Amino acid sequence: MRAVVITGYGGPEVLQVIEVPEPLPGPGEVLVDVVSSALNRADLLQRMGLYPGPQMEHEVPGLEFAGRVSAVGEGVTRWSEGDEVMGITGGAAHAERLVVHADQAVRVPVGTPLEMAGALPEVFITAWDALVLQGGLREGGTALVHAGASGVGTAAIQLCGMLGATVVVTASAGKVARCLELGADRAVDYTSQDWVSVVAEATDGRGANVVLDVIGGDYLDRNADALAVGGTIMQVGLMGGGKATFGLGKLLSKRARLVGTTLRARSLEEKVALSRAFEDRVVPGFEDGSLQVVVDRRYPLADIAEAHAYMETNASVGKIALDVTAG
Repeated sequence: MRAVVITGYGGPEVLQVIEVPEPLPGPGEVLVDVVSSALNRADLLQRMGLYPGPQMEHEVPGLEFAGRVSAVGEGVTRWSEGDEVMGITGGAAHAERLVVHADQAVRVPVGTPLEMAGALPEVFITAWDALVLQGGLREGGTALVHAGASGVGTAAIQLCGMLGATVVVTASAGKVARCLELGADRAVDYTSQDWVSVVAEATDGRGANVVLDVIGGDYLDRNADALAVGGTIMQVGLMGGGKATFGLGKLLSKRARLVGTTLRARSLEEKVALSRAFEDRVVPGFEDGSLQVVVDRRYPLADIAEAHAYMETNASVGKIALDVTAG
């Protein structure tokens, strides 16, 4: 089968699409013929040697997939050959076939083509988990979401709307309008506006109940300024750097929490539980029209290096999808 392989750590040129051995499903696993996948920032970091993936003979990136079950392992009763599934995985999704635990696969929303579904799981599961399951956001609450035009950001905006929560996002000037179109209550150009003040204005001075931050770096101290009493900062990425100067006293006075989180490092049991909660609570939102996956561009698997280079420009809004069956 064809798969994207990281042949060495560096720029997009280290990625090659080559033939590798096909995986076989073991007990409790399913083999999926992958139709589509997508890029995530973690794929770029893994390519550069900064975010190690699971041990395998050929290092194949890819954290999400959509496709059809082509074989089931011993003991699997949840799925049958031909079923359409999607989900998250620790790696190896940028390939024509993928083996995953049967309980980690999720049904594809009715009406969502497999070509779109591969760009859905990672960002919506990440945003739902951070905002709701860990952050505790509820109806009537307020979230501050950084990088509102990113994959996670576009998912978070819509999830807040589905919850009935207010959402303030930050974005570059050229992406502010798109964030508002997706349902953001306020969209702040971070290059020219003070988002702490905008959050205060939007909440009558109370602050945000949850801050969803993929930036890190010097945002941390201002996140605490924007936070409500009893609020939570969810750190899900470090695009702006992994070091920060931070006044810890702000957490004390606000009785606040700072939580770091990632999906790849979690146990299988945690991922299964998260996938089940996502299927029950979020997947129906795609079926009733509350949610949509936002895709900026699509690339065939053979153009994976070009797709990585485009992501590095930071020009995209939403996801960069991969058509695995397109050549």
